[in-house]
Amino acid sequence: MSAQLTYLVYSLLWKTVRIMPEKIANALFNRIAELAYRRNKKRVQRLRENYRQVRPKASNDEIESMVKSGLISAMRYWCDTFRISDWDKKRIIETVTCSNEELLLTGAASGKGVIVALPHAGNWDHAGLYFCMKGITVHTVAEHLKPEKLFMKFLEHREKMGMKVFDIDGSVIQELEEILRRGGLVALVADRDLSKSGITVDFFDGIAKMPAGPALLALRTGASLITAFVAYTKTGIHINFSGPFNLDSAESGKSESGKVIALTQKLADQFSRDITRDPTSWHMQQRIFLKPEAVI
Repeated sequence: MSAQLTYLVYSLLWKTVRIMPEKIANALFNRIAELAYRRNKKRVQRLRENYRQVRPKASNDEIESMVKSGLISAMRYWCDTFRISDWDKKRIIETVTCSNEELLLTGAASGKGVIVALPHAGNWDHAGLYFCMKGITVHTVAEHLKPEKLFMKFLEHREKMGMKVFDIDGSVIQELEEILRRGGLVALVADRDLSKSGITVDFFDGIAKMPAGPALLALRTGASLITAFVAYTKTGIHINFSGPFNLDSAESGKSESGKVIALTQKLADQFSRDITRDPTSWHMQQRIFLKPEAVI
C-alpha cells in the first residue's frame, strides 16, 4: 500500500468510526480481524510465530485460536484509539482498573521521577489518558510512522489527550533525562527495539532485542523503574504494575553497559510473566525473536 493510500485509509476510518454506533464500530473491526486472519499476510504470520514462542506446547488449534483473539485485540486497539477522544472523563476513568497503582502514584509524587516500561498489550493510549485525567502528565516517545502526515496526525491526537510525545531521534534521551530529573513520568513501550543499539535478552526461551532506554534513563537519573501490562477486560482495560526494578549487590559493580543489560533482562522477565497470564492482549505483529545466528 502506498504512503498516500495508507494515509487516506486511516483518515477515512478515523472519521467514519467516530460517528458510528459503538456496536457497529466494534463489529466492523472484528470483521477486519477475521478478514486479516483469512488472508494470513506477513503480520498475521509473525503474530502466530510470537504466540508459538510464548506457548511452545500448545496445539495448532490452540495457537490458531490465540491468533484470532490476538487480531481481535489489535483491532480493538485501533477502534478504541479512533473513538477515545470523544469519550467523556467518567467513561475513561470508570473503564480502567489497576493493580499496584501505588507504584506509579508514589513514584510520581516522590519528585524523583518514574519510568514505566510496557509491552505492546491492550490499549496503552487509554492507560496514558487515564493518568492524564488524574492530573499526571505522561511523557512518551512515538515510533515515526510513514507517511509523515499520518505520524503528525497521531502525534496531535495524543497531545490533545494531554500526553507529551517525542519523536525518536538522537536527542530524545537527553530530553527525557531532564523530564525525569524534574520529577516527571516517562512511559516507554519497550518490548521491541527500533534502533541498532538494542539489548539482547532471554525472552520465552528465545532471544530478543529490547531497547536500552528505560534502564539507561533509570541509571542516569535515579528515577523509579517499573513495568505496566495493559490487558483488555469486557468493559475496558486493567493495568498491572510491577517493580520497582533495581540492581542487586552483585550487579551494582558492573559498568554502565553491564548494568543496562541486567536491568533490561529484569524487564524482559517481567514482560514474560505478564504475557504468560494473558497472551492475546499482547498483539505484537512484528518480528521479536531472533535466530541465534542473527545475534551479534
